[in-house]
Amino acid sequence: MPNIVVVGTQWGDEGKGKVVDLLTARSDLVVRFQGGNNAGHTLVVDGKQFIFHIIPSGILYEDKKCLIGNGLVVDPGVLLDEIAKLKAAGISVGPERLSLSDKAHIIMPYHKAIDLAREAAKGKAKLGTTGRGIGPCYEDKVARIGVRAVDLTDPEVLEEKVRINLKEKNFFLEKFLGAEPLDAQPMLDSYLAMGEKLGPFITDVSVELDEALKNQKNILFEGAQGTHLDIDHGTFPYVTSSNPVAGSACAGAGIGPKQLHHVVGIVKAYTTRVGAGPFVTELEDETGDYIQERGKEFGATTGRRRRCGWLDLVVVGDSVRLNGLDSLAITKLDILTGLKSLKICVGYEIDGKKVRQRPTSLKRMAAAIPVYEEMPGWQDDISGAKEIGQLPEAARAYINAIETITGVPVSIVSVGPGRNETIIVKYPS
Repeated sequence: MPNIVVVGTQWGDEGKGKVVDLLTARSDLVVRFQGGNNAGHTLVVDGKQFIFHIIPSGILYEDKKCLIGNGLVVDPGVLLDEIAKLKAAGISVGPERLSLSDKAHIIMPYHKAIDLAREAAKGKAKLGTTGRGIGPCYEDKVARIGVRAVDLTDPEVLEEKVRINLKEKNFFLEKFLGAEPLDAQPMLDSYLAMGEKLGPFITDVSVELDEALKNQKNILFEGAQGTHLDIDHGTFPYVTSSNPVAGSACAGAGIGPKQLHHVVGIVKAYTTRVGAGPFVTELEDETGDYIQERGKEFGATTGRRRRCGWLDLVVVGDSVRLNGLDSLAITKLDILTGLKSLKICVGYEIDGKKVRQRPTSLKRMAAAIPVYEEMPGWQDDISGAKEIGQLPEAARAYINAIETITGVPVSIVSVGPGRNETIIVKYPS
């Protein structure tokens, strides 16, 4: 199997975890390359649910190596908690199975404090951030004042960085945001203790990947969030603070672009969004409620109810271009079962003109009217289908329409939450 990148084509929550889990079976290593614990991948294996926020979902395969790349921002407490929960579930997680890049930036308590205080101060204008400190941590990375994983293993360096940063952070928290200041010593004690526990996992992930490539190992690159939450290409400012697009796999893991062979774009069979921001195909009616309830559309990280709408192929089409997609994986097709008719958005009408790309201006996007193609739905349970031919004619037509409109072939179709409830049209190659 080639080296594959898995990305979301919408606003996240597309079901990347299940597809990564599926493709992990044919991979040797799985590496996550961006984001933080504001993302959550949910898997159902043998009827048991697992939710991952930092560790790649490939960890459920005992013979695979998982790596956390330098492109992430990592909350060490959350990471240690994930390791503990996996061990409690009988899944061994040691340094031989998990590596943390020494260059990954670390989320500090002051990042979370600033995140929450800022959002509270915005009132109705809030962005819908998870409050996990992701954005402020990326800010410090760009400002070149961040704490990195390697610093957790050096008490002198960590203390110097924390004390210098706290002078600025506490001033900002107190004087501008009206929040409580933070003390350095409890923070240092806590993070040095966590650093001791994580020390064996911390390594140069780029070097480890290079060795794997020299030994002709197959690598799976796992993205978080979705293309339209990309800091550069998404619906700014209602975006995340990193680049979820496929090109970020190189910078976020430490490899060259020639090592990426196939990009799989995950497309939920409808569209969802968490938090604020324009949503052209949003359904605020019984159909939207039906999809939300059947799809159990609640954020894996926040528990917030996801906004639901018809499949928007303008959004997906932009993702085809931005990621150079080689194939699509359609997820949650089964959720649409029971609807008499379905709609696919194939364009936007803005100021009387039809466009096929998402406008950069949020004002123009908010004014967009969806241009739909309507198709018949299906009533039959499809969760037992093992090949495309076993799907109802209307379901096959829906998949064909996605392929035709996007110009990208479908390689995988998910018809249920379980590992075995998946149709493999063709393995990525």
